[in-house]
Amino acid sequence: MAVLATACFAWAPSVAAQSGAAALRASYEKLAPGLANSPFGRPMVLTSAESEQSLKGEVYGVLDRPLAKVSAALDKPAHWCEMMLLHLNNRACRLDAANKTLTLSVVRKYDIPVDKAFELGFRGRLVSATPDYFEARLNSGKGPFGTSNYRIALEGIPLENGKSFIHFSYAYDQSTATAVASKSYLATFGRGKVGFTVVGKQPSGEPELVGGMLGLVERNAMRYFLAVDAYSEAPDNFEKRLAVWYSATQKYPRQLDDLTEAEYLQIKQSDRQRQSTARP
Repeated sequence: MAVLATACFAWAPSVAAQSGAAALRASYEKLAPGLANSPFGRPMVLTSAESEQSLKGEVYGVLDRPLAKVSAALDKPAHWCEMMLLHLNNRACRLDAANKTLTLSVVRKYDIPVDKAFELGFRGRLVSATPDYFEARLNSGKGPFGTSNYRIALEGIPLENGKSFIHFSYAYDQSTATAVASKSYLATFGRGKVGFTVVGKQPSGEPELVGGMLGLVERNAMRYFLAVDAYSEAPDNFEKRLAVWYSATQKYPRQLDDLTEAEYLQIKQSDRQRQSTARP
């Protein structure tokens, strides 16, 4: 498996790593006030953007572990498979050494049978894994429901006191076909769902949170950021990282409380058993 994993990530020039580290350090300094006064109960800032062509969600945050541990946990595609499978809607992940791809099986709602999942085939690129900067990227040209150009990126720099500053980005392009599928999603699986950004105030005085597809991309960006945190905390302990991820999502029940812990654990344990049985 180690040989397979190594084959799937290609290395990029170190010049990009140097500029990336400087840019992320500048982001950390710029976001310092927001991190210190975060509404998330931890040093974290979430941003999102929507245009006619694309959707993007980003999470910046401080992890309570050294960058070296984060880097070691996520410097191979096999590890990315394990990390991304923490997301409740990701049901399987396989690696293809010949084509250098990572294929993720995704369902629109966690309780949909895995044989109804759609697949996203990613190519990975490890930009940097030095003591001063980590960056890895996954790209997929084509997705379901008219979506395309999926971009997933993770980067990090070391901080003092054994901590690290991490930036996770999740984006994809949409089309006319996507708009039709989005209306169907928002009328069914996504009905009443919201994101994290406050866009106004309700008559009751409670904050009004962003909804629609922007709310969806914010929820997914947050789920993946929490997956990075949980996996890098327990890369060698499947049960622990499941518990850590689920516990983290419960801090944001309005957005991420989709199922009970027992349901989540049963689904993930079943998925792991099925994938283990299917593996040659």
